[in-house]
Amino acid sequence: MAADLPRDGADAIQDAWRRELPGVPVESIGVITRIWWAAKVFGDERRRLLARLGVDVATLDLLSTLRRSGPPYRMSPGALAEACMVTRGAITQRVERAVTAGLVERTTAGTGYHTRAVILTEAGHALLDRVVAGLLTAEDRLLGHLPVQRREQLADLLRELLAGFGGPEPTGQVGD
Repeated sequence: MAADLPRDGADAIQDAWRRELPGVPVESIGVITRIWWAAKVFGDERRRLLARLGVDVATLDLLSTLRRSGPPYRMSPGALAEACMVTRGAITQRVERAVTAGLVERTTAGTGYHTRAVILTEAGHALLDRVVAGLLTAEDRLLGHLPVQRREQLADLLRELLAGFGGPEPTGQVGD
């Protein structure tokens, strides 16, 4: 434990399980419980901010994925589904909502209705830039009490933790 930090609820939980189940490893509580708590704070803040900015998480994921693809901000539905780690059906629903809102356009081949590509519109681009700027500023404030070096150290530790899982990384929203 850092010498200058007081004990917290995770320490109390760990102590209780150490007492109740002697011999069972409880050290993970100090890491995983705190990650859960931090994730809840980050998730709650992100949902509140997105609600104020008028965009939902699924739309943010779609628009962010298109924006990060670089000019001409165009992707096939299959590539979008893969990048967003959702089914093609989910992407179809997201695209339909975003088309209705004027945030993306669909290109189709011939007379069929099958979408060949999804393109970020100027309105989608403008909305996303405003949302991302607000979101990243708010998230920076959440980490503001950590010096830059500690933030980098934490990012490295989390990268190492996730690499140890050996599976695909979730992609998704703004910073992902």
